[in-house]
Amino acid sequence: DTTHHDHDEEQHDHDHGGHGHEHGRVDADLYGNKAGLRAVQISTAGMFLVAAIQFGIAGIGGSAGLFADALHNLGDVLTTVALWIAFVLSNRVANQRYTYGYYRSEDLAGIFIVLVIIASAVAGAVESIQKLTSGNVPTQLYLSMAAALIGVAGNEVLAQYKISVGKRINSIPLIADGQHSRIDGLTSLAAFFGLIGVALGFPLADPIAGLIITVVILTVVYSTTRSVLQRLLDAVDPRLIPTIVTTTSEVPGVEAVNDPRARWVGHTLHVSLNIEVDPELTIANAHAIAEEVRHRLFHQIEGISEAIIHTDPASHGGDAHQLMAHHMQEAQRPLVQR
Repeated sequence: DTTHHDHDEEQHDHDHGGHGHEHGRVDADLYGNKAGLRAVQISTAGMFLVAAIQFGIAGIGGSAGLFADALHNLGDVLTTVALWIAFVLSNRVANQRYTYGYYRSEDLAGIFIVLVIIASAVAGAVESIQKLTSGNVPTQLYLSMAAALIGVAGNEVLAQYKISVGKRINSIPLIADGQHSRIDGLTSLAAFFGLIGVALGFPLADPIAGLIITVVILTVVYSTTRSVLQRLLDAVDPRLIPTIVTTTSEVPGVEAVNDPRARWVGHTLHVSLNIEVDPELTIANAHAIAEEVRHRLFHQIEGISEAIIHTDPASHGGDAHQLMAHHMQEAQRPLVQR
C-alpha cells in the first residue's frame, strides 16, 4: 500500500480541528507564490528607481564606484524579474509532462541570480580598472554621495524584506536575491567612502573602492551559490531525516521506519518513506496507520506538501524487498535503513 497526497481527514477516528491537509497545502502554496510575487514586484520597482538615479548621476559625475554600484542594482532588477517569472510559472498546475508542477522554475531562477551577481562584479571590476589607469577624477561629488547613500538605504530595506519573505515561504532563490540586495548595499557604501576619499584629495579612492566592491561580492557570493546548488542537488537540513523517523516511529502500529527521504521542489517539501506494520493487518488498517503517519508529518514539518508512505509487512529479520533487491542494486539506490 502506498499512500500519497490525497489526504482524507474522514479516515481518522480523531478530530483534525476542522481542516483538511490537502486544502491547507494548497493554501500554503498559493500564499507562498503570492507573497513571493509581491516581494519581487516591490523589489523590482524599488531597485529600478535606485539604479536609474545612480546611472544618471554616475554618467554626469563619472564615478567608477557609483557606476559599479548602479550596475549591481540593475542586476538586482534583472534577478527579481527572473524570480517574478519563476513565481508566475509556479502557479501553473501539474500536467502529464510536468507531473510535479513548475516549482523547479524557482531553482532555475536561483542559478540565474548567481550568474548575474558574478557578471555584475566582473563588469564593475573592468570599469574600475579603466578608471584607475585613465586617471579620470569624478565630479559632482556631493550629488554622487547622495546617490550612493540612497543605494545603501534602498538595498538594505529590500534585502531585509526579501530575506524575511523568503524564509517564511522556504524560497532559497528569494533569500539569495535578498542577499544580492544586501551585497549591493555594501557596494553602495564602498562607493560612498570612495567618493569621500576623492573629496579629501585622494583621486584613486573611487576606482579602488570599485575594486574592493568586486572582491566583497565574489567573497559573499560563495554562500549564495552554495545554497542554490544544495537545493538543486536535493540537499535538506541534516536534522530533517531524524525528525521524520522519530515522528513516524511514535505512531502506534509502526514497527520500523526504512528508506526515509526528503527533497525540496521549489519552496515545498516532498517526503517519502517505508514503514513496517504487522503482516496480519488488513489493507484498510495498514492504510489507516500510513495516513496517521502522514497526518503527524504534516503537523510536525514546516513546508511539507507531499508525503508518500509505503507499507511493508514487518519482516522480523527477513527481507520484504528481496524480489526487488537486485533491481535496486543495479540502479545503485540502496534502501536506507533506520
